Amino acid sequence: MAAAVNNELHAREVSEALNEVKFSGFHLRAIITAGMGFFTSAFDLTVIGTALTLANQEWHATPTQLGLVASASLAATFVGAFFFGFVADKIGRKSVYGLEAVLMVIGAVGSAFAGGWVSMVVWRCIMGFGIGGDYPLSAVLMSEYSNRENRGKMVGMVFSCQALGFLAGPIILLALLGAGVSHDLCWRIALGFGALPALGVIVLRRTMPESPRWLARAKGKGAEAAKSLSWYSEGVANAAGADQRVSEPLSKYIKTIIGTAGAWLVFDYAYYGNTIGMPVILNHFTKGMHDQIIASTAWNVIIFGVFAVPGYVAAFMLSDRIGRKRLQLIGFALMGLMFLLLGVVPGLQTAILPFAVVFGLSYFFAEFGPNVTTFVLAAELYPVNYRATGHGISAGFGKVGAFVGVFLMPIIGPVIGFGGGMLLAAGMSAVGLVVTALCIDEPAGKSLEEAGRETNWKRSDPRSGMVREQKEEDLVTV
Repeated sequence: MAAAVNNELHAREVSEALNEVKFSGFHLRAIITAGMGFFTSAFDLTVIGTALTLANQEWHATPTQLGLVASASLAATFVGAFFFGFVADKIGRKSVYGLEAVLMVIGAVGSAFAGGWVSMVVWRCIMGFGIGGDYPLSAVLMSEYSNRENRGKMVGMVFSCQALGFLAGPIILLALLGAGVSHDLCWRIALGFGALPALGVIVLRRTMPESPRWLARAKGKGAEAAKSLSWYSEGVANAAGADQRVSEPLSKYIKTIIGTAGAWLVFDYAYYGNTIGMPVILNHFTKGMHDQIIASTAWNVIIFGVFAVPGYVAAFMLSDRIGRKRLQLIGFALMGLMFLLLGVVPGLQTAILPFAVVFGLSYFFAEFGPNVTTFVLAAELYPVNYRATGHGISAGFGKVGAFVGVFLMPIIGPVIGFGGGMLLAAGMSAVGLVVTALCIDEPAGKSLEEAGRETNWKRSDPRSGMVREQKEEDLVTV
Protein backbone atom coordinates (compact mmCIF):
# COMPACT_ATOMS: atom_id res chain seq x y z
CA MET A 1 0.00 0.00 0.00
CA ALA A 2 2.81 2.39 0.94
CA ALA A 3 4.63 1.58 -2.31
CA ALA A 4 1.50 2.33 -4.34
CA VAL A 5 1.03 5.66 -2.58
CA ASN A 6 4.69 6.53 -3.22
CA ASN A 7 4.32 5.73 -6.91
CA GLU A 8 1.24 7.94 -7.09
CA LEU A 9 3.11 10.76 -5.34
CA HIS A 10 6.06 10.46 -7.74
CA ALA A 11 3.76 10.42 -10.77
CA ARG A 12 1.94 13.47 -9.47
CA GLU A 13 5.29 15.22 -9.03
CA VAL A 14 6.13 14.69 -12.71
CA SER A 15 2.96 16.39 -13.92
CA GLU A 16 2.90 19.07 -11.24
CA ALA A 17 6.54 19.92 -11.92
CA LEU A 18 5.58 20.58 -15.54
CA ASN A 19 2.49 22.53 -14.50
CA GLU A 20 4.48 24.88 -12.26
CA VAL A 21 7.86 25.14 -14.04
CA LYS A 22 8.82 28.67 -15.10
CA PHE A 23 9.04 29.74 -18.74
CA SER A 24 12.56 28.98 -19.97
CA GLY A 25 14.79 29.00 -23.02
CA PHE A 26 13.66 25.46 -23.72
CA HIS A 27 10.05 26.64 -24.06
CA LEU A 28 11.11 29.38 -26.48
CA ARG A 29 13.02 26.85 -28.56
CA ALA A 30 9.99 24.55 -28.58
CA ILE A 31 7.72 27.41 -29.71
CA ILE A 32 10.02 28.31 -32.63
CA THR A 33 10.54 24.67 -33.60
CA ALA A 34 6.82 23.96 -33.63
CA GLY A 35 5.81 27.33 -35.05
CA MET A 36 7.82 27.03 -38.25
CA GLY A 37 5.45 24.34 -39.45
CA PHE A 38 2.54 26.76 -39.19
CA PHE A 39 4.58 29.46 -40.91
CA THR A 40 5.00 27.02 -43.80
CA SER A 41 1.33 26.06 -44.02
CA ALA A 42 0.19 29.70 -43.84
CA PHE A 43 2.72 30.81 -46.44
CA ASP A 44 1.47 28.11 -48.76
CA LEU A 45 -2.15 29.03 -48.09
CA THR A 46 -1.71 32.67 -49.08
CA VAL A 47 0.52 31.94 -52.07
CA ILE A 48 -1.57 29.25 -53.74
CA GLY A 49 -4.45 31.53 -54.79
CA THR A 50 -2.22 33.94 -56.73
CA ALA A 51 0.05 31.10 -57.87
CA LEU A 52 -2.87 29.34 -59.52
CA THR A 53 -3.96 32.59 -61.20
CA LEU A 54 -0.50 32.93 -62.70
CA ALA A 55 -0.09 29.24 -63.56
CA ASN A 56 -3.46 29.09 -65.27
CA GLN A 57 -2.30 31.59 -67.85
CA GLU A 58 -0.43 28.59 -69.22
CA TRP A 59 -2.61 25.66 -68.09
CA HIS A 60 -6.06 27.02 -69.05
CA ALA A 61 -7.70 24.77 -66.44
CA THR A 62 -11.43 24.94 -65.70
CA PRO A 63 -12.75 26.49 -62.46
CA THR A 64 -13.53 22.99 -61.15
CA GLN A 65 -9.98 21.82 -61.86
CA LEU A 66 -8.54 24.89 -60.14
CA GLY A 67 -10.81 24.31 -57.18
CA LEU A 68 -9.51 20.76 -56.94
CA VAL A 69 -5.89 21.96 -56.98
CA ALA A 70 -6.53 24.60 -54.33
CA SER A 71 -8.35 22.17 -52.04
CA ALA A 72 -6.24 19.02 -52.62
CA SER A 73 -3.80 19.80 -49.81
CA LEU A 74 -6.70 20.41 -47.43
CA ALA A 75 -8.20 17.00 -48.14
CA ALA A 76 -4.80 15.42 -47.52
CA THR A 77 -4.46 17.47 -44.32
CA PHE A 78 -7.59 15.71 -43.04
CA VAL A 79 -5.94 12.30 -43.55
CA GLY A 80 -2.56 13.43 -42.17
CA ALA A 81 -4.06 14.84 -38.99
CA PHE A 82 -5.90 11.59 -38.26
CA PHE A 83 -2.91 9.39 -39.08
CA PHE A 84 -0.19 11.27 -37.20
CA GLY A 85 -2.47 11.93 -34.22
CA PHE A 86 -3.24 8.23 -33.82
CA VAL A 87 0.40 7.17 -34.27
CA ALA A 88 1.68 9.80 -31.83
CA ASP A 89 -0.58 8.44 -29.07
CA LYS A 90 0.51 4.87 -29.77
CA ILE A 91 4.29 5.12 -30.18
CA GLY A 92 5.11 8.60 -28.89
CA ARG A 93 5.25 12.17 -30.06
CA LYS A 94 9.02 12.30 -30.62
CA SER A 95 9.01 9.09 -32.69
CA VAL A 96 7.33 10.84 -35.63
CA TYR A 97 8.09 14.51 -34.92
CA GLY A 98 9.99 15.88 -37.90
CA LEU A 99 8.70 13.38 -40.44
CA GLU A 100 5.76 15.65 -41.24
CA ALA A 101 8.22 18.48 -41.98
CA VAL A 102 10.03 16.22 -44.47
CA LEU A 103 6.73 15.70 -46.29
CA MET A 104 6.12 19.46 -46.40
CA VAL A 105 9.53 20.00 -48.00
CA ILE A 106 8.90 17.31 -50.62
CA GLY A 107 5.45 18.68 -51.41
CA ALA A 108 6.63 22.29 -51.71
CA VAL A 109 9.54 21.45 -54.01
CA GLY A 110 7.37 19.16 -56.14
CA SER A 111 4.69 21.86 -56.47
CA ALA A 112 7.30 24.29 -57.77
CA PHE A 113 8.12 21.93 -60.64
CA ALA A 114 4.54 20.86 -61.44
CA GLY A 115 3.89 20.56 -65.17
CA GLY A 116 0.11 20.88 -65.02
CA TRP A 117 -2.88 20.83 -62.73
CA VAL A 118 -2.92 17.02 -62.37
CA SER A 119 0.69 16.77 -61.16
CA MET A 120 0.05 19.78 -58.92
CA VAL A 121 -2.76 17.88 -57.20
CA VAL A 122 -0.34 15.02 -56.41
CA TRP A 123 2.32 17.28 -54.89
CA ARG A 124 -0.29 19.27 -52.98
CA CYS A 125 -1.59 16.06 -51.44
CA ILE A 126 1.89 15.14 -50.21
CA MET A 127 2.34 18.57 -48.69
CA GLY A 128 -1.12 18.52 -47.14
CA PHE A 129 -0.47 15.13 -45.53
CA GLY A 130 2.58 16.63 -43.83
CA ILE A 131 0.72 19.77 -42.77
CA GLY A 132 -2.02 17.58 -41.29
CA GLY A 133 0.54 15.73 -39.17
CA ASP A 134 1.98 19.01 -37.96
CA TYR A 135 -1.27 20.04 -36.27
CA PRO A 136 -1.57 17.35 -33.57
CA LEU A 137 2.17 16.84 -33.08
CA SER A 138 3.12 20.49 -32.57
CA ALA A 139 0.00 21.36 -30.59
CA VAL A 140 0.14 18.40 -28.22
CA LEU A 141 3.88 18.52 -27.61
CA MET A 142 3.69 22.23 -26.81
CA SER A 143 0.71 21.79 -24.49
CA GLU A 144 2.49 18.94 -22.69
CA TYR A 145 5.70 20.97 -22.37
CA SER A 146 3.78 24.00 -21.03
CA ASN A 147 3.02 25.15 -17.50
CA ARG A 148 -0.42 25.84 -16.07
CA GLU A 149 -0.12 29.62 -15.93
CA ASN A 150 1.03 30.31 -19.48
CA ARG A 151 -0.18 27.25 -21.41
CA GLY A 152 -2.66 29.20 -23.53
CA LYS A 153 -0.03 31.79 -24.41
CA MET A 154 2.64 29.22 -25.30
CA VAL A 155 0.41 27.02 -27.46
CA GLY A 156 -1.17 30.13 -28.98
CA MET A 157 2.27 31.51 -29.88
CA VAL A 158 3.03 28.33 -31.81
CA PHE A 159 -0.08 28.72 -33.93
CA SER A 160 0.41 32.47 -34.27
CA CYS A 161 3.58 31.87 -36.29
CA GLN A 162 0.93 31.40 -38.95
CA ALA A 163 0.60 35.21 -39.05
CA LEU A 164 4.20 35.58 -40.23
CA GLY A 165 3.54 33.08 -43.02
CA PHE A 166 0.40 34.91 -44.07
CA LEU A 167 2.43 38.12 -44.39
CA ALA A 168 5.49 36.56 -45.99
CA GLY A 169 3.52 34.91 -48.82
CA PRO A 170 2.14 38.03 -50.51
CA ILE A 171 5.32 40.00 -49.73
CA ILE A 172 7.42 37.45 -51.62
CA LEU A 173 4.94 37.56 -54.49
CA LEU A 174 5.05 41.37 -54.57
CA ALA A 175 8.84 41.33 -54.59
CA LEU A 176 8.98 38.85 -57.46
CA LEU A 177 6.30 40.56 -59.54
CA GLY A 178 7.75 44.01 -58.84
CA ALA A 179 11.17 42.81 -59.96
CA GLY A 180 9.69 41.82 -63.32
CA VAL A 181 10.06 38.06 -62.86
CA SER A 182 8.00 36.25 -65.49
CA HIS A 183 4.66 34.94 -64.31
CA ASP A 184 5.59 31.31 -65.03
CA LEU A 185 8.76 31.55 -62.96
CA CYS A 186 7.19 33.69 -60.24
CA TRP A 187 4.65 31.17 -59.02
CA ARG A 188 7.24 28.37 -59.08
CA ILE A 189 9.71 30.32 -56.94
CA ALA A 190 6.95 31.31 -54.50
CA LEU A 191 5.70 27.76 -53.99
CA GLY A 192 9.23 26.38 -53.71
CA PHE A 193 10.14 28.99 -51.09
CA GLY A 194 7.75 27.23 -48.71
CA ALA A 195 10.24 24.38 -48.40
CA LEU A 196 12.86 26.53 -46.63
CA PRO A 197 11.28 27.01 -43.17
CA ALA A 198 10.20 23.36 -42.98
CA LEU A 199 13.68 22.24 -44.03
CA GLY A 200 15.21 24.44 -41.35
CA VAL A 201 13.48 22.74 -38.41
CA ILE A 202 13.68 19.07 -39.37
CA VAL A 203 16.84 18.45 -37.32
CA LEU A 204 15.56 20.51 -34.38
CA ARG A 205 12.34 18.51 -34.28
CA ARG A 206 14.15 15.19 -34.27
CA THR A 207 16.20 16.29 -31.24
CA MET A 208 13.29 17.51 -29.07
CA PRO A 209 12.65 15.38 -25.95
CA GLU A 210 9.71 13.02 -25.62
CA SER A 211 6.76 14.38 -23.66
CA PRO A 212 7.27 13.52 -19.96
CA ARG A 213 3.49 13.47 -19.45
CA TRP A 214 3.05 10.85 -22.18
CA LEU A 215 5.91 8.75 -20.81
CA ALA A 216 4.68 8.86 -17.21
CA ARG A 217 0.93 8.73 -17.62
CA ALA A 218 0.34 6.89 -20.90
CA LYS A 219 3.27 4.46 -20.73
CA GLY A 220 4.13 4.26 -17.02
CA LYS A 221 7.80 5.09 -17.68
CA GLY A 222 8.62 7.33 -14.76
CA ALA A 223 12.40 7.08 -15.08
CA GLU A 224 12.35 8.18 -18.72
CA ALA A 225 9.93 10.96 -17.80
CA ALA A 226 12.38 12.22 -15.19
CA LYS A 227 15.15 12.22 -17.78
CA SER A 228 13.00 14.29 -20.13
CA LEU A 229 12.31 16.75 -17.33
CA SER A 230 15.99 17.65 -17.21
CA TRP A 231 15.47 19.59 -20.46
CA TYR A 232 13.29 22.12 -18.61
CA SER A 233 15.49 22.96 -15.63
CA GLU A 234 17.67 21.19 -13.13
CA GLY A 235 15.20 22.05 -10.39
CA VAL A 236 12.63 19.54 -11.65
CA ALA A 237 14.98 16.82 -12.86
CA ASN A 238 14.47 14.68 -9.76
CA ALA A 239 10.71 14.33 -10.14
CA ALA A 240 10.19 10.72 -11.19
CA GLY A 241 8.09 7.66 -10.73
CA ALA A 242 5.71 5.32 -12.48
CA ASP A 243 2.07 5.92 -13.11
CA GLN A 244 -0.99 3.84 -13.86
CA ARG A 245 -1.92 4.31 -17.47
CA VAL A 246 -4.94 6.38 -18.32
CA SER A 247 -7.46 3.91 -19.72
CA GLU A 248 -10.77 5.75 -20.17
CA PRO A 249 -12.17 5.12 -23.70
CA LEU A 250 -12.20 7.97 -26.19
CA SER A 251 -15.98 7.48 -26.53
CA LYS A 252 -16.32 9.17 -23.13
CA TYR A 253 -15.27 12.38 -24.85
CA ILE A 254 -17.92 12.45 -27.60
CA LYS A 255 -19.33 15.78 -26.45
CA THR A 256 -15.83 17.27 -26.45
CA ILE A 257 -15.14 15.89 -29.93
CA ILE A 258 -18.34 17.49 -31.20
CA GLY A 259 -17.22 20.76 -29.64
CA THR A 260 -13.61 20.87 -30.81
CA ALA A 261 -14.12 19.24 -34.22
CA GLY A 262 -17.47 20.90 -34.97
CA ALA A 263 -16.32 24.42 -34.13
CA TRP A 264 -13.12 23.93 -36.14
CA LEU A 265 -15.06 22.59 -39.15
CA VAL A 266 -17.46 25.53 -39.46
CA PHE A 267 -14.72 28.06 -38.76
CA ASP A 268 -12.38 26.68 -41.40
CA TYR A 269 -15.17 26.66 -43.98
CA ALA A 270 -15.48 30.42 -43.70
CA TYR A 271 -11.83 31.21 -43.04
CA TYR A 272 -10.07 29.15 -45.70
CA GLY A 273 -12.64 29.93 -48.36
CA ASN A 274 -12.16 33.64 -47.79
CA THR A 275 -8.37 33.49 -47.40
CA ILE A 276 -7.64 31.48 -50.54
CA GLY A 277 -10.36 33.36 -52.39
CA MET A 278 -9.12 36.78 -51.24
CA PRO A 279 -7.21 37.46 -54.50
CA VAL A 280 -10.43 36.78 -56.43
CA ILE A 281 -12.43 38.99 -54.07
CA LEU A 282 -9.93 41.83 -54.29
CA ASN A 283 -9.70 41.53 -58.07
CA HIS A 284 -13.29 42.81 -58.11
CA PHE A 285 -12.08 46.13 -56.65
CA THR A 286 -8.79 46.39 -58.51
CA LYS A 287 -10.18 45.68 -61.97
CA GLY A 288 -8.81 48.14 -64.49
CA MET A 289 -5.68 49.05 -62.50
CA HIS A 290 -2.35 48.97 -64.31
CA ASP A 291 -1.27 45.65 -62.77
CA GLN A 292 -4.29 44.03 -61.19
CA ILE A 293 -2.40 41.09 -59.61
CA ILE A 294 0.11 43.38 -57.88
CA ALA A 295 -2.68 45.69 -56.69
CA SER A 296 -4.79 42.89 -55.20
CA THR A 297 -1.74 41.28 -53.58
CA ALA A 298 -0.77 44.62 -52.01
CA TRP A 299 -4.28 45.01 -50.57
CA ASN A 300 -3.95 41.48 -49.21
CA VAL A 301 -0.81 42.50 -47.28
CA ILE A 302 -2.44 45.69 -45.99
CA ILE A 303 -5.61 44.00 -44.75
CA PHE A 304 -3.79 41.14 -43.10
CA GLY A 305 -1.01 43.24 -41.59
CA VAL A 306 -3.32 45.89 -40.14
CA PHE A 307 -6.09 43.63 -38.86
CA ALA A 308 -5.13 39.98 -38.62
CA VAL A 309 -1.66 40.20 -37.07
CA PRO A 310 -2.85 42.24 -34.06
CA GLY A 311 -5.63 39.68 -33.61
CA TYR A 312 -3.12 36.85 -33.28
CA VAL A 313 -1.05 38.79 -30.74
CA ALA A 314 -4.07 39.78 -28.68
CA ALA A 315 -5.31 36.18 -28.67
CA PHE A 316 -2.21 34.54 -27.26
CA MET A 317 -1.52 37.39 -24.87
CA LEU A 318 -5.02 37.33 -23.36
CA SER A 319 -6.14 33.71 -23.69
CA ASP A 320 -4.99 32.73 -20.19
CA ARG A 321 -6.66 35.79 -18.68
CA ILE A 322 -9.93 35.82 -20.64
CA GLY A 323 -10.20 32.06 -21.14
CA ARG A 324 -10.14 30.09 -24.37
CA LYS A 325 -13.86 29.32 -24.47
CA ARG A 326 -14.90 32.92 -23.87
CA LEU A 327 -12.41 34.14 -26.48
CA GLN A 328 -13.85 31.69 -29.02
CA LEU A 329 -17.40 32.86 -28.31
CA ILE A 330 -16.40 36.51 -28.76
CA GLY A 331 -14.57 35.74 -31.98
CA PHE A 332 -17.38 33.73 -33.57
CA ALA A 333 -19.98 36.37 -32.66
CA LEU A 334 -18.11 39.40 -34.00
CA MET A 335 -16.60 37.64 -37.00
CA GLY A 336 -20.11 36.52 -37.96
CA LEU A 337 -21.40 40.05 -37.54
CA MET A 338 -18.77 41.37 -39.98
CA PHE A 339 -19.72 38.71 -42.55
CA LEU A 340 -23.39 39.61 -42.09
CA LEU A 341 -22.68 43.29 -42.75
CA LEU A 342 -20.71 42.43 -45.88
CA GLY A 343 -23.59 40.32 -47.09
CA VAL A 344 -26.47 42.74 -46.52
CA VAL A 345 -25.01 46.27 -46.88
CA PRO A 346 -24.69 46.99 -50.63
CA GLY A 347 -22.20 49.84 -50.24
CA LEU A 348 -19.65 47.55 -48.63
CA GLN A 349 -19.52 45.45 -51.78
CA THR A 350 -18.69 48.33 -54.10
CA ALA A 351 -16.28 50.66 -52.24
CA ILE A 352 -12.77 49.39 -51.54
CA LEU A 353 -12.04 51.32 -48.30
CA PRO A 354 -15.26 50.45 -46.39
CA PHE A 355 -14.92 46.88 -47.66
CA ALA A 356 -11.29 46.67 -46.48
CA VAL A 357 -12.21 47.89 -42.98
CA VAL A 358 -15.12 45.49 -42.43
CA PHE A 359 -13.42 42.56 -44.15
CA GLY A 360 -10.30 43.34 -42.12
CA LEU A 361 -12.29 43.33 -38.88
CA SER A 362 -13.62 39.89 -39.78
CA TYR A 363 -9.99 38.77 -39.88
CA PHE A 364 -9.18 40.45 -36.57
CA PHE A 365 -12.00 38.63 -34.78
CA ALA A 366 -11.16 35.37 -36.54
CA GLU A 367 -7.63 35.52 -35.09
CA PHE A 368 -8.76 37.02 -31.79
CA GLY A 369 -10.96 33.99 -31.40
CA PRO A 370 -11.55 30.68 -33.16
CA ASN A 371 -8.53 30.53 -35.45
CA VAL A 372 -6.21 30.42 -32.42
CA THR A 373 -8.54 28.92 -29.82
CA THR A 374 -9.69 25.89 -31.83
CA PHE A 375 -6.02 24.89 -32.06
CA VAL A 376 -5.35 25.45 -28.35
CA LEU A 377 -8.56 23.88 -26.98
CA ALA A 378 -8.10 20.65 -28.91
CA ALA A 379 -4.65 20.31 -27.32
CA GLU A 380 -6.03 20.65 -23.79
CA LEU A 381 -9.41 18.94 -23.49
CA TYR A 382 -8.35 15.30 -24.01
CA PRO A 383 -6.45 12.90 -21.71
CA VAL A 384 -2.80 12.20 -22.41
CA ASN A 385 -3.31 8.82 -24.09
CA TYR A 386 -5.85 10.29 -26.55
CA ARG A 387 -4.63 13.88 -26.73
CA ALA A 388 -2.95 13.65 -30.14
CA THR A 389 -5.80 11.51 -31.52
CA GLY A 390 -8.39 14.01 -30.28
CA HIS A 391 -6.48 16.93 -31.73
CA GLY A 392 -5.96 15.05 -35.00
CA ILE A 393 -9.69 14.34 -35.29
CA SER A 394 -10.51 17.99 -34.59
CA ALA A 395 -7.92 19.40 -37.01
CA GLY A 396 -8.94 16.83 -39.62
CA PHE A 397 -12.60 17.81 -39.50
CA GLY A 398 -11.52 21.44 -39.61
CA LYS A 399 -9.85 20.73 -42.92
CA VAL A 400 -13.05 19.06 -44.17
CA GLY A 401 -14.69 22.45 -43.71
CA ALA A 402 -11.72 24.14 -45.37
CA PHE A 403 -11.85 21.72 -48.30
CA VAL A 404 -15.55 22.35 -48.87
CA GLY A 405 -15.10 26.11 -48.63
CA VAL A 406 -12.13 26.26 -50.99
CA PHE A 407 -13.51 23.76 -53.50
CA LEU A 408 -16.94 25.38 -53.64
CA MET A 409 -15.74 28.99 -53.78
CA PRO A 410 -14.91 29.04 -57.54
CA ILE A 411 -18.04 26.99 -58.35
CA ILE A 412 -20.84 28.54 -56.29
CA GLY A 413 -19.39 32.06 -56.20
CA PRO A 414 -20.82 33.06 -59.59
CA VAL A 415 -24.20 31.59 -58.57
CA ILE A 416 -24.79 33.10 -55.12
CA GLY A 417 -22.56 36.12 -55.57
CA PHE A 418 -20.22 37.77 -53.08
CA GLY A 419 -23.06 38.75 -50.74
CA GLY A 420 -24.43 35.23 -50.66
CA GLY A 421 -20.99 33.86 -49.82
CA MET A 422 -20.66 36.26 -46.91
CA LEU A 423 -24.11 35.33 -45.57
CA LEU A 424 -23.16 31.65 -45.73
CA ALA A 425 -19.97 32.42 -43.78
CA ALA A 426 -22.05 34.33 -41.21
CA GLY A 427 -24.31 31.29 -40.81
CA MET A 428 -21.28 29.06 -40.20
CA SER A 429 -20.09 31.50 -37.54
CA ALA A 430 -23.45 31.24 -35.78
CA VAL A 431 -23.20 27.44 -35.77
CA GLY A 432 -19.71 27.70 -34.27
CA LEU A 433 -21.03 29.99 -31.56
CA VAL A 434 -23.70 27.46 -30.53
CA VAL A 435 -21.36 24.45 -30.65
CA THR A 436 -18.80 26.26 -28.51
CA ALA A 437 -21.38 27.31 -25.92
CA LEU A 438 -22.87 23.82 -25.56
CA CYS A 439 -19.94 21.44 -25.98
CA ILE A 440 -16.70 23.15 -24.83
CA ASP A 441 -15.41 23.32 -21.24
CA GLU A 442 -13.05 26.08 -20.12
CA PRO A 443 -9.49 24.76 -19.52
CA ALA A 444 -7.86 28.07 -18.53
CA GLY A 445 -6.37 27.95 -15.04
CA LYS A 446 -6.55 24.16 -14.80
CA SER A 447 -3.69 21.72 -14.99
CA LEU A 448 -3.50 19.83 -18.27
CA GLU A 449 -4.59 16.67 -16.41
CA GLU A 450 -7.66 18.41 -14.99
CA ALA A 451 -8.53 20.00 -18.34
CA GLY A 452 -8.36 16.57 -19.98
CA ARG A 453 -10.46 14.99 -17.18
CA GLU A 454 -7.94 12.24 -16.57
CA THR A 455 -9.96 10.22 -14.08
CA ASN A 456 -7.03 8.59 -12.31
CA TRP A 457 -5.22 11.91 -11.91
CA LYS A 458 -3.92 12.26 -8.35
CA ARG A 459 -3.45 15.61 -6.71
CA SER A 460 -2.57 16.59 -3.16
CA ASP A 461 -5.34 17.81 -0.88
CA PRO A 462 -4.02 20.88 0.98
CA ARG A 463 -6.41 20.23 3.88
CA SER A 464 -4.96 16.84 4.76
CA GLY A 465 -1.66 16.51 2.95
CA MET A 466 -2.93 13.21 1.54
CA VAL A 467 -3.34 12.14 -2.07
CA ARG A 468 -6.89 11.67 -3.29
CA GLU A 469 -8.26 10.46 -6.61
CA GLN A 470 -9.61 13.26 -8.75
CA LYS A 471 -13.03 12.18 -9.98
CA GLU A 472 -14.65 13.70 -13.04
CA GLU A 473 -17.28 15.47 -10.95
CA ASP A 474 -14.50 17.16 -8.93
CA LEU A 475 -13.17 18.82 -12.05
CA VAL A 476 -16.10 21.10 -12.77
CA THR A 477 -14.35 24.05 -11.16
CA VAL A 478 -10.74 24.92 -10.60
